[in-house]
Amino acid sequence: MITESELLAIVPFDTEDEAVELANATEYGLVSYVFTQDLNRGMRMIDRLETGMMGLGVGVVSNAAAPFGGIKQSGIGREGSFEGIDEYLTTKYTFIPKS
Repeated sequence: MITESELLAIVPFDTEDEAVELANATEYGLVSYVFTQDLNRGMRMIDRLETGMMGLGVGVVSNAAAPFGGIKQSGIGREGSFEGIDEYLTTKYTFIPKS
């Protein structure tokens, strides 16, 4: 039986803009992967793809020192790394006027 976590969709595209549009059209945004020999294209994809994590030229992005998390319906916030502690903190602003 195939579940969502075991399914990979491959969709052909003609232009970089079309690829970005197709990728960002989903309601999910955990991780994206870009394989290209053009570093400039890869750097553009980092900015344009709507995901919380991205692998550029690699198939695994897991790293204990890196923040883990997505955007859209793939979660809010990050776990791990120094950014993960923010999930457990509450910021309170207090104003005390001078007497």
